[in-house]
Amino acid sequence: MRDPNRYWPLVLLFMLAAFSTNAQELSIQLGADEVGLNEMFTITVTVQDGTIKNYTDFPFIDGFSQRGTSSSSKTNIVNGKINSSQSITQRYMPLEKGTFRLPPFTITVNGVELSSQGKTIRVTEEVSRGNSRRNRFDPFSNFLRDEPSGNDDFVEVEEDAFLALTTDKNEVYVGEGFNMTLAFYVADGNRAPLQFHEAGQQLSKILKDLRPANAWEENFNIDNIYGERTRLNGKNYTRYKIYSASYFPLNADDIVFPVVPFEMIKYRVARSPSFFGRDRQEDFKTFYSKEKRIKVKPLPPHPLKDVVVVGDFELDEYATTYEATTGESLTYHFNIFGEGNISGIQPPEIIRNPNMDVYPPTEDASINRAAGRVTGSKKYNFFMIPNEPGTYNLGDNFNWVYFSTAKKRYDTLRSEIVINVTGESRENVSISSTDLGDFYDRIALVSNEVDSLKPNNTFLIVANLLIIALLGGALFIFFRK
Repeated sequence: MRDPNRYWPLVLLFMLAAFSTNAQELSIQLGADEVGLNEMFTITVTVQDGTIKNYTDFPFIDGFSQRGTSSSSKTNIVNGKINSSQSITQRYMPLEKGTFRLPPFTITVNGVELSSQGKTIRVTEEVSRGNSRRNRFDPFSNFLRDEPSGNDDFVEVEEDAFLALTTDKNEVYVGEGFNMTLAFYVADGNRAPLQFHEAGQQLSKILKDLRPANAWEENFNIDNIYGERTRLNGKNYTRYKIYSASYFPLNADDIVFPVVPFEMIKYRVARSPSFFGRDRQEDFKTFYSKEKRIKVKPLPPHPLKDVVVVGDFELDEYATTYEATTGESLTYHFNIFGEGNISGIQPPEIIRNPNMDVYPPTEDASINRAAGRVTGSKKYNFFMIPNEPGTYNLGDNFNWVYFSTAKKRYDTLRSEIVINVTGESRENVSISSTDLGDFYDRIALVSNEVDSLKPNNTFLIVANLLIIALLGGALFIFFRK
């Protein structure tokens, strides 16, 4: 006789198939209207008779900080009928006391848009553990909350991961660049489930303490955190870069990167995983970097040591013509390119030649930040007009001094271009160009004798008559009184 129990797996399979064809019911549940400073407000999305395959972001709430999500599922079999639900819960930690408004919002779950009218949330003082509100029995607390049950069904797994702040140099000159990277490392043998949590918000707070005030920063702008393979001390890791930048010290003070925290979601693993139950529980752990100090050395003595750029550079130069005539304009391009603080490059020193007019340059800059290096160029375009024929060695007029990190000494980029100029001298052109016109031409036609400056006799007669009249009038008034 065949054992009837052998058919139960098939029956269960058909029941599950029938269950999956049922219409899914989706809903949103909001947390309590009032929470303490040490309590969480929650928003829960639940799917009845189905699973949550995808969902959009939960809303932000002013006065609260998102503290990650947790998932739960529940399955009941009663009289051969399977009832199942799955939930995703977003937790919010209050930041301060007060009354806050959760505005209306929508979440799309499995392609279906769910709407909520929001609510007003009141945040009060911290609630003691003995408060009756905290002691109420909730038969589904193990599904909807991340707090361990009384039986402690989830266990802590030691992680093999760490947060590290590293630099490619430990000692630099003033102005010399070095690369700094803040990254999270996870060993290949790590068994503790880890997940990033509000990385952008955490980083904005970290950088307030991390960025040195005495250094120029070139940010490599990490938009997405992704893993890359690396090996440390004979061990394989996956490195997740959180932040990376190059810094150029502005003075001889050492640069100190302090200890910074970074919070990760760390899951506790179920002691006895089941088919329908959760296999892990969300928790948080804060990792800390170590303090890092970069020694900064002053540059060797030099008249320009306070203004030179430090790095490795080359010169790319050319002129629009190498055979010119006097009065003919030409353009000279002085292009500095290489690795270093491109933003700090200043125009080359110009030693004026009285026989050539040189006008202030235009400037074009290009900066590339990639692979832990800052490279680029600055091009200066000079407009020039030679006034005298002859040979012009531009190396006598254009040079740029910098401190070479490769040579550990000062170096100079000097022009090697020679321009031959022919034509007439323009020495008198400047004089003729200042001709002031007919006003000065009339000087030769005007007498320069002193007599021409004597006042007119008619004017003197009229002036004397006016004075006599005024005196007569004054005497008449005086005697009458």
